[in-house]
Amino acid sequence: MFTGIITDVGRIRSVEKRGDTRFTIATAYDAEGIDIGASIACAGCCLTVVQKGKDGEGDWFAVDVSQESLDCTTLGSWVEGTRINLERALKAGDELGGHVVSGHVDGVGRIVDIRPEGDSLRFTFEAPEGLGRFIASKGSVTLNGTSLTVNEVEDTKPGGNAGGTRFGVNIIPHTQAVTTWGMAKAGDPINLEIDMLARYVARLVQKD
Repeated sequence: MFTGIITDVGRIRSVEKRGDTRFTIATAYDAEGIDIGASIACAGCCLTVVQKGKDGEGDWFAVDVSQESLDCTTLGSWVEGTRINLERALKAGDELGGHVVSGHVDGVGRIVDIRPEGDSLRFTFEAPEGLGRFIASKGSVTLNGTSLTVNEVEDTKPGGNAGGTRFGVNIIPHTQAVTTWGMAKAGDPINLEIDMLARYVARLVQKD
């Protein structure tokens, strides 16, 4: 489990195609403190550490990603040099500064627009097909691993279908500085995880 509070911005050091795809990720985390088998959220995707180390370039860890995950997230677009948001798994007693995040991406949305609003940036996102109904004004959403609060939601098509739901989020200067959001641009795809509570409420009210 995670909180959606980013604690490092990693960099893809290498991409190795094999049965699965292995990504080696440069990090500010101390590799000695990372266990093999540990979970780290990478751009919002919960991935398992399979290798780690420290060399002349600094600390790093490696993860293996299946084709299914590459197809259903933005991970298939990662190349050497790509910057990604990182968060280590929540420990008992840690402060829950964001909201409860599973690291299981529900779909890929996109950035529609970015514009200044005061000292912040107002981002407008388009939700992927079928997920708009899980997004609510003042609710929580996880985008590229970051816990964010939804400002407003606009449904232009019934049922939250593709292109039918857009929502706005304000990202403050601090978040821009310590995550990849300061580098984002309109048109970029984003990993989206809906709020866990919304997921279970929808299941409970689902009719047979």
